Amino acid sequence: MFGVVLVLWSSIAVESRYNPAEIEAHWQKTWAQQSIDQTPKESDKPKFYALSMFPYPSGNLHMGHVRNYTITDVIARVKRMQGYRVLHPMGWDAFGLPAENAAIERGIHPAKWTYSNIDQMRSQLQQLGLSYDWNKEVATCSPDYYKWTQWIFLQFLQAGLAYQKEAAVNWDPIDQTVLANEQVDSEGRSWRSGAIVERKLLKQWFFKITEYAEELLNDLDKLTGWPERVKLMQANWIGKSVGAYLEFPIVGMDEKIAVFTTRPDTVYGVTYVVLAPEHPLTPKVTASEQKAAVEDFIKEVSNQSELERTAEDKPKRGIPTGGKAINPFTGEEVPIWIADYVLYEYGTGAVMGVPAHDARDFKFAQEKQLPIQVVIYPPDAGGTPTPQELKEAYTEPGIMINSGEFDGMNSTEGKQAIIEYAEKQGYGKARIQYRLRDWLISRQRYWGAPIPVIHCPNCGIVPVPEADLPVVLPENVEFSGRGASPLAKLEDWINVPCPTCGTPGKRETDTMDTFIDSSWYFLRYPDAKNEQQVFDSAKTNDWMPVDQYVGGIEHAILHLLYSRFFTKVLRDRNLINFDEPFSRLLTQGMVQGKTYKNRRTGKYVIPTQVAEPTNPIDPETGDSLEVVYEKMSKSKYNGVAPGDVIGKYGADTARMFILFKAPPEKDLEWDDADVEGQFRFLNRVWRLVTDFASRESSVVSGQAQLTKDEKDLRRAIHSAIKAVTEDLEGEYQFNTAVSELMKLSNAITDATCKDSPVYVEGINTLVIMLSPFAPHIAEELWRIIGNTESVHKQPWPQWDESALVVDEITLVIQINGKTRGTIQAPASLDKEALEKYARESEPAQRNLEGKTVKKAIVVPGKLVNFVVG
Repeated sequence: MFGVVLVLWSSIAVESRYNPAEIEAHWQKTWAQQSIDQTPKESDKPKFYALSMFPYPSGNLHMGHVRNYTITDVIARVKRMQGYRVLHPMGWDAFGLPAENAAIERGIHPAKWTYSNIDQMRSQLQQLGLSYDWNKEVATCSPDYYKWTQWIFLQFLQAGLAYQKEAAVNWDPIDQTVLANEQVDSEGRSWRSGAIVERKLLKQWFFKITEYAEELLNDLDKLTGWPERVKLMQANWIGKSVGAYLEFPIVGMDEKIAVFTTRPDTVYGVTYVVLAPEHPLTPKVTASEQKAAVEDFIKEVSNQSELERTAEDKPKRGIPTGGKAINPFTGEEVPIWIADYVLYEYGTGAVMGVPAHDARDFKFAQEKQLPIQVVIYPPDAGGTPTPQELKEAYTEPGIMINSGEFDGMNSTEGKQAIIEYAEKQGYGKARIQYRLRDWLISRQRYWGAPIPVIHCPNCGIVPVPEADLPVVLPENVEFSGRGASPLAKLEDWINVPCPTCGTPGKRETDTMDTFIDSSWYFLRYPDAKNEQQVFDSAKTNDWMPVDQYVGGIEHAILHLLYSRFFTKVLRDRNLINFDEPFSRLLTQGMVQGKTYKNRRTGKYVIPTQVAEPTNPIDPETGDSLEVVYEKMSKSKYNGVAPGDVIGKYGADTARMFILFKAPPEKDLEWDDADVEGQFRFLNRVWRLVTDFASRESSVVSGQAQLTKDEKDLRRAIHSAIKAVTEDLEGEYQFNTAVSELMKLSNAITDATCKDSPVYVEGINTLVIMLSPFAPHIAEELWRIIGNTESVHKQPWPQWDESALVVDEITLVIQINGKTRGTIQAPASLDKEALEKYARESEPAQRNLEGKTVKKAIVVPGKLVNFVVG
């Protein structure tokens, strides 16, 4: 029960009209002058690290950004109100190719372009009312950040996890420059010159992520707060395979061809061996009469992307080298081929062809008229099919045949038996292999963190001394898009003495992959301004791991995998004391817009050119248009600019719509009508609270009993507190939380006890719980009802279980199944007492007079039906 409280308020001059532009501008200015204390000294408070994946500063926010950052902001605001010390930072993934392309196309330096975009996007984020601690802002292109990116590179180098080797790149033969994958079009042509792109081997830097493959795979089990599909995607990318490493001697040579197979039980069925065209053994095994054909084929394959070579729907092409290998298990000679579907970077760069028991090999053997040998057949088969009768490869376990001493053995057991035999005979050994390859981090571009090593003719690769970090990007560079990287043309920058022996050496001109920058930024935020260390381990260990990470599903593999890898390496360097960077992960769905598409031509049509949206017609062709929802993009003319929505409805409405329209992990279909609906809701809340604030009244609390209306309202209040609180835990069902706020608003509006302290409690509760979702209007309303401290510093409401208890129920009185009235009855009555209570009620007495009750049907909590003669 309430204590004795006197609440007074008098007529206050309140603007009756909700003006989001004016309110939001005022509070954004006020908040900008304040510092959000996200790292208070109270060590007894639990910590909560809320983090959104930081953006590339393209210059403009899109609705995907708005959704990502609004979700994390609500979580951060609620956790603060629940008594947590919260870290909620923002920064910029600021290196990368777009800035360099802008330099080429616009004649503007990448740094100037990038920092201008950062300023613009920071302003847009502030318009959304996001509660970031801007004192912890980082930009990966700033020397005070990439100094430590370079320092971390040196840690990898010292640990033996960074090395150089040759690897294929996209090469523009006209511009004589390396191209990123995104600079090569679908036809394999350069974005700039239009030349057919070639594959060329260059010496490049790698990180040895394969050293951590097993731990990265096993520790997925620790990530109980991650979506299962993301963990599955990571597991598949790591791609653990258990099998055998086998060696096939080459006829006429001392060398052998090494292969890895998960099916050693089929080795007696090997009828050919395939090398990758790039394999160093390819020229050695090629017969003189095949040399010209092999060289032509290699040149042709070099122009294909990895995707083209490995696509399932592409025909597999190959030619014989003229060389032969020996199947050590049978002693038979088998031909050596090269084929486009075998990549040197995968496994050993060679495969054994077993057409009878591998679908790809079967198709290849049929096309090339290669022999097929059946060595496994189903245990329940009536007989063994001949190679001529085989319609498709048999890939399931079975009984081994044509396999020497292993005939009759179950093929599952045969795998281990073959491996043991191979080890005894010196043919091979057991091996675990991963699909995961070492991480190529070299980029032949300017706008990235320079790799901090010097190449000395005497000492080899020499790390730049830590005292000389950062290796700063020089500004006096020219951007033409042609020739070598801009850094490779700066002789004054390149030529430096060796730090070890003083001999003239050369700087490394490659820069690092931007995934490097984003693989550790979350470790820097807790100590973002530290000039002496990469971070203070005590501070980072205190805040990490991130309690809630929010970002797009498109980063489910590489970014998350690399971040996990970095965390484990730095742990092993004794810099941090945890194994995984992100405890919980939320991958929000895409924001989709209504799209008009011509199915015949595949072209998209601008919505303003569609005269009749109910019967859309292509204005150019007259074709009927398909109306679909697709991811917003400029090319599809279906984007909605956040600035337009904020300008019309305000940031709070944009936030409310984003949260209400769909659960966070689902795709969201943009709908102007629903945006308007959220704007109307905020207007209703504005009128409700300002009407309350402007009334001249007084409230005295302390009466012995609450009225029924007060009990009903208090039940609605505490039901809303319970429901919203539960929606903001676990799976974060923001959409249903907003629905609960709407229900509470309606309950307060309908209540008649407007001079009751329960009504005051309802108004306060509504404004407080609205504040994480719509921070500006909530702050304004909180001040309007007489508070001086920010609503965002209020404790999150706690529900009272006793308020949820129903004292009375509305009981329906029926006679022979027809409703004759309703009464209020105590909720505690059992069936017998409820029947007696109902029989004595006025509706029952009036309708039962002079009649005999044959029986009474009682449905507890709902109705009593009297059956009469």
